Amino acid sequence: MHYLLFYDVVQDYAERRMPFRAEHLAYARAAVDRGELVLGGALADPIDGAVLLFKCDSPATVEAFATNDPYVTNGLVTHWRVRAWTTVVGEVAAVRL
Repeated sequence: MHYLLFYDVVQDYAERRMPFRAEHLAYARAAVDRGELVLGGALADPIDGAVLLFKCDSPATVEAFATNDPYVTNGLVTHWRVRAWTTVVGEVAAVRL
């Protein structure tokens, strides 16, 4: 199953994330190495949020990621939410039609 993790972020996020960026990216790369995180990145023009795509069996995996993400624990993320995403087209779609 695919899940999307949406982050709402503080103003001046692009600048304020810099002290935590290396830690956040290492944390995200570990999730990639575990096969959980597929893609992730900040929204652009304006940089006012981020979206991360997970492939896992349960939203609990995504919730645990968010709860422990350095951007969340250091107050850069003002709100986060997880949505199940039924993917049907594409090479890695969960359900092929």
